[in-house]
Amino acid sequence: MRCLENNFIWEQLLPSQLLTNTPHCVQTQVLKKALVHDGLRKGLHECAKALDRRSARLCCLAKDCENEEYKKLIRALCAEGEVSVIMVDSGKDLGAWCGLAKLDADGEVKKAVRTSCAVITEFGEETRALTVLLDYLQKQADGEE
Repeated sequence: MRCLENNFIWEQLLPSQLLTNTPHCVQTQVLKKALVHDGLRKGLHECAKALDRRSARLCCLAKDCENEEYKKLIRALCAEGEVSVIMVDSGKDLGAWCGLAKLDADGEVKKAVRTSCAVITEFGEETRALTVLLDYLQKQADGEE
């Protein structure tokens, strides 16, 4: 199912369907809202500072990051600050979701800059996507304990 960014009708899907059918749409919406409200940090330097200051609320880390030390550092800082980590398949996708992309006339991504880490410090507005994502993370945290 293709994510229709701003035209996606969240009310038509149940919360369980949102994460099983459109996992990237939920993450994309939350990241874009954070970007608009100046609550998104991108890259190792900005993310490490936000995690160290304990102002981070959610972290996205790319699975295709080649530097294991990078991933270890981010995971350790997240564990220390008790911040949830979401693994994203591609750094290029994460970069595009964070606004590090050039778009063509139709709004499709033409060229994306890769980022291996993004941290949300301020969610911005309370949206249905945010509620679904936080509920999902809470269920995962309860399952681990």
